[in-house]
Amino acid sequence: MAGKCGSCGPGYSSPLAAMKGPREEIFYLPCIYRNTDVNKPDYLATVDVDPKSPTYSQVIHRLPMPNLNDELHHSGWNTCSSCYGNPSKTRDRLILPALISSRIYVVDVGTDPRAPRLHKTVEPTDLFWKCDLANPHTSHCLPSGEVMISTIGNPSGNGKGGFALLDGKTFEVKGNWEQEGEAAEFGYDFWYQPRHNVMFSTEWGAPKALAGGFNLDDIAAGLYGHSLHVWDWTERRRIQTIDLGQDGRIPLEIRFLHDPAAAEGLVGCALNSCVFRFYKTQKGDWAAEKVISVPSKKVEGWVLPDIPGLITDILISLDDRFLYFSNWLHGDIRQYDITDIRNPKLVGQVFIGGSVLKGGPVKVLEDKELDSQPEPRIVKGTLIYGGPQMIQLSLDGKRMYVTTSLYSGWDKQFYPDMVKNGSVMLQVDVDSDKGGLTVNENFLVDFGKEPEGPALAHEMRYPGGDCSSDIWL
Repeated sequence: MAGKCGSCGPGYSSPLAAMKGPREEIFYLPCIYRNTDVNKPDYLATVDVDPKSPTYSQVIHRLPMPNLNDELHHSGWNTCSSCYGNPSKTRDRLILPALISSRIYVVDVGTDPRAPRLHKTVEPTDLFWKCDLANPHTSHCLPSGEVMISTIGNPSGNGKGGFALLDGKTFEVKGNWEQEGEAAEFGYDFWYQPRHNVMFSTEWGAPKALAGGFNLDDIAAGLYGHSLHVWDWTERRRIQTIDLGQDGRIPLEIRFLHDPAAAEGLVGCALNSCVFRFYKTQKGDWAAEKVISVPSKKVEGWVLPDIPGLITDILISLDDRFLYFSNWLHGDIRQYDITDIRNPKLVGQVFIGGSVLKGGPVKVLEDKELDSQPEPRIVKGTLIYGGPQMIQLSLDGKRMYVTTSLYSGWDKQFYPDMVKNGSVMLQVDVDSDKGGLTVNENFLVDFGKEPEGPALAHEMRYPGGDCSSDIWL
């Protein structure tokens, strides 16, 4: 369960080998209480997703953090498929960066995978003093055995896209990955592709701008990003910045194709709900082109006259056949055939909540895609608040899991009923042959019924690695 593959090290030899891995049985999810009425620490929930288990679709363990108001967010592993072939490495620690407090928690999931325990706390001063970085976000394991974590800010709350390195054994902060003076103006996600000696990173915004909620004036003030950064992987220097323009504002999750030889990938841009393809040119530099655009809807009864889809998470299946993404405000998850990556084809769509539901306070005046507003989503008698946000795909590509919380400050602003009633985790059945998405009506984890009060569940990981945690060399 801890992800060790016999004597060959962690993970799988290739993305296609990973697709033949075992079915997921448990998930780990950070659950957040910041910006809710519950004055308790965030915690890591363990959820049973084995349909043969008597505790199927239930939280079976909760590990509270030792501090308040951390804002747990994303998570990663101490080691992954980039270390495949190294029998000294075992995937047995989950890395939990705290977006607001700037702590980094290291959780032991190897001793008892169904009951994780806290292994180590990295205090904010380690990031502040050793790296001049703060607000850690994405965590990836490196081929060297180290752990690398991107940041979105500096200790003063301004934007700063740098990277902290942690020792893979002691989890002490070693310093910055990037060379001195090379940090970007903003940071968020990253993905590396060593065969092309390259890493890409994305931009969210300045922590002091997004900490309390979203203000459109902050876009005009230059407090949110709109660029991709290209890094020389071995020299650890920024070699190119690709300005995505207005349609590329707030580029969040970025994914290379899983094929380690691929010189292209996709990035989801939240504000204008576009997906860009980035690729290596014949000259040897990198470029980007828009390949998907989700039109906004003209509405009344919302804070603005137009409501964007707000693409907040994207995934690529391990066979590089399908792209999935969530429109948090429109309320749908989409599946695209990317066999021709320059011309993605929509083959699946399902609505799970959102801000434009029939019978709700928002009336759609003009919709370029739908003839009518979608019906509210009810699963096992529970009305789903919020919209689809984090998504995770099973190794075989046949099941997708989804949670509805984005970030507590934005949850409170756009979906106050979800903050009051708690978020949910759902499962969507995927047609991985011809395309198609269908909600599994028998699966629901209702975080509104947690013992300490309604919680906001975010990113999902399962032991052994997945299509957003593992990178192949």
